[in-house]
Amino acid sequence: MKLIALDSSGLVASVAVVEDEILLAEYTIQYKKTHSQTLLPMLDEIRKMIDLDFHEIDGIAVAAGPGSFTGLRIGSATAKGLAFATGKPIVAVPTLEGLAYNLYGTDKLVCPIMDARRNQVYTGVYAFLPKEGTYCLEIIKGQCAVAFAEIAQALNVLGREVIFLGDGVPVFKESMKALMQVPYTVSPAHMNRQRAASIGALGCLYYAQGRVESGEEHAPEYLRLSQAERERQEQIHIRKMKSADVERISQLEEETFSMPWSRDSFLEMITRKDARYYVAEIGGKVVGGCGMLIAVGEGNITNVVVDKEERNKGIGYKMLQYLIEDGYRDGLTAFTLEVRVSNDAAIHVYEKLGFRSEGIRPNFYEKPIEDAMIMWKR
Repeated sequence: MKLIALDSSGLVASVAVVEDEILLAEYTIQYKKTHSQTLLPMLDEIRKMIDLDFHEIDGIAVAAGPGSFTGLRIGSATAKGLAFATGKPIVAVPTLEGLAYNLYGTDKLVCPIMDARRNQVYTGVYAFLPKEGTYCLEIIKGQCAVAFAEIAQALNVLGREVIFLGDGVPVFKESMKALMQVPYTVSPAHMNRQRAASIGALGCLYYAQGRVESGEEHAPEYLRLSQAERERQEQIHIRKMKSADVERISQLEEETFSMPWSRDSFLEMITRKDARYYVAEIGGKVVGGCGMLIAVGEGNITNVVVDKEERNKGIGYKMLQYLIEDGYRDGLTAFTLEVRVSNDAAIHVYEKLGFRSEGIRPNFYEKPIEDAMIMWKR
């Protein structure tokens, strides 16, 4: 198996070619040039040095995010261009998993931290488990955008020694000293930043598992909204659903779903102690609603609806984010929902919020009959 690997998710630009268990070439640079100036020339230089025929590769592995919005777009566009030109698939490797893979085989916890600005880090927690003569990357805490204090608290609870790496290390060095209660170290220069070689090695494993997508399907995983999107979302107000909102929400349900909830159903839900229902407003107009039922420490999300004229503005994402945060405050530890298997747009939003598919309910929906994907965020 031969993969081209790309990583432009941070300050580093890196290109590599991995064939089976051999790193054929790697070109990595962190200097005062933009990725648009470096990535393609680096790839062309590698092509010439190893006589690479792009049509002989099996796929393109790319650091898929989170990271710099501009960097991710450049890496994604390059990967998509190669995929369209060669007809080969893309292996989207989560950026933080690629960073963690730099420390393959360590018995310590691995915590990559990237500076996400706004006093946050892109981070996750990983470990390597021995299995049949190799090590498997275990995701203990999936990649997320949080304050450093939050990830420090999670690491202290885990109670194991930690290795930090990533461009967030120098930024949060003093915070580490103040907040970390478990032993920790910082990785050295040759492994503390993004490397396309790690993206390629991990990409080979994911390729073998069938985790591939077409150039048309691929999109970066920003994990956090861009500044323009954040400013737009700041105009969105989330509040509890009132009886006066029910007529509007039931109207949106009728316009959106083939089997909408009735007005009476919503009136019942907003009075139940085991239910949480909210609406989203823009300029005083209700443009969406969502809700969940609570049972045994888990939240079952029953409704998510957004005005057709207001979609693709992050309203559904913000409502669900608010609903989940409210659930955490109530002590919930997991959330679940069902979605039509064909509803790619909704599935993408749920995945951005950390939901993962854990099963199928055959013929769950009517009008038309269709399976439901069962998704969980644990």
